[in-house]
Amino acid sequence: MNMPFSRPGAIDLSALKRPAPAAGPAGPATGPGGAVPAGSSGGGSSYAVEVDEQNFQALLEASMTAPVALVVYSPSRMPASAQLADDLATVAGELEGRIAIGRVDADTQPGIVQAMQVQSVPFVAMVLQGRLAPLFQDAPPIDELRTLMQQLLQQLTSQGMTGRHQPFGGGPAAEAGADEEQTDPRYAPAEEALVSGDVQRAVEEYQKLVDANPADTEAALGLARAKLMQRTQGVDLNTARKRAAEAPDDVDAQIMVADLDLLGGHVSDAFDRLVGLVRRTSGDERDKARLHLIELFSVVGNDDPRVLKGRQNLASALF
Repeated sequence: MNMPFSRPGAIDLSALKRPAPAAGPAGPATGPGGAVPAGSSGGGSSYAVEVDEQNFQALLEASMTAPVALVVYSPSRMPASAQLADDLATVAGELEGRIAIGRVDADTQPGIVQAMQVQSVPFVAMVLQGRLAPLFQDAPPIDELRTLMQQLLQQLTSQGMTGRHQPFGGGPAAEAGADEEQTDPRYAPAEEALVSGDVQRAVEEYQKLVDANPADTEAALGLARAKLMQRTQGVDLNTARKRAAEAPDDVDAQIMVADLDLLGGHVSDAFDRLVGLVRRTSGDERDKARLHLIELFSVVGNDDPRVLKGRQNLASALF
């Protein structure tokens, strides 16, 4: 993504007038720049937002934290493009803040469409750290969208880009997100290392915290996640899958694909792969697969229903 907004040919926002945000505590809860969730009066939480000239700039600025996908659609001219916008919003919700969706209705926001230099709908572009790059101009089915977004996020994660958006709108989820922003200073060096893309240093910083206090569950979780990123850094997904397919009982090959699946959001697939490996192996290899699966459980979180199911499947495979 090498097209910053300040360069010729990029989005020119100077022609867009940005009204001041509505004042007063009685107004709807909003996200950055007054953004209100798609299909919501403002009382819920979402990672998709209807874009207008008031919140457009704020949404672009949100790309400094995590990627934003802009989808330009037209319910009147191409109904399928509206379904695409809905599907992208669904995928964004499934990815829990790893990407936000800006829905640009070409029928009501012609100024934004012109600023983006959109020639036809649908049009989907990715914005990351103030830079925009086109993604596609068709309306693939939702399963293909899931794959595309997961592959994209996997690539970004391998480069150390691990930020998440807070939900647009109010409610408990947004309030919880606000609390999480108050980071414990003990974790700051590790998190700064992740943001800068220095995964090795992040592992070292989290390891120091765990060594100092083995009961520090947050540090242990951070260490597990940083190690996952470290193991998969620079690994080609297609090559890894091919190797695993050719050697179904190769523990290291199966573990690598499970790591990549987890990183790409295919949590259940990662768990099922290793449960199957536990069933097929024995001795040290079985222990290695089992312990790695337990580590992945910790990365996802013990309260996640997919982890609960994975633990049940692991117990069945062992006994």
